[in-house]
Amino acid sequence: MPSRSNILFKISLLFLVAACIFTPGPIQAYDFIEDSGLNSTAQGTGHLGIPLFNTASPLGIIGVIIGVILSLLGVIFLVLIIYGGFLWMTAAGNEDRVAKAKKIIQNSIVGLIIVIAAYAITVFIGTQLT
Repeated sequence: MPSRSNILFKISLLFLVAACIFTPGPIQAYDFIEDSGLNSTAQGTGHLGIPLFNTASPLGIIGVIIGVILSLLGVIFLVLIIYGGFLWMTAAGNEDRVAKAKKIIQNSIVGLIIVIAAYAITVFIGTQLT
């Protein structure tokens, strides 16, 4: 007979999969409202039609590339922190695994500090060039 925790795990997994499949996409409120005046206000202040990425200049393209790379590095940092925490939580008192988990977490934090410093240098140089 399966254990109670095994059954609860399977039920939770089933609800998670069902929630991912049957959750509707994002609802855009402005489709349901006629005109609230936001578009005319945005147009009056010059904020309507601004492109998300400024790719008209080489510096804009470089900025987009740097932003994408930094975003990917942030995701890698998050994954490493979660992996290190998982190793630590499942170490069950094994000192070697705890030391490995601590090293992964410490190295990922040092990597994050390096990435933030690189971003700060990039922003500084970018503002000096423009």
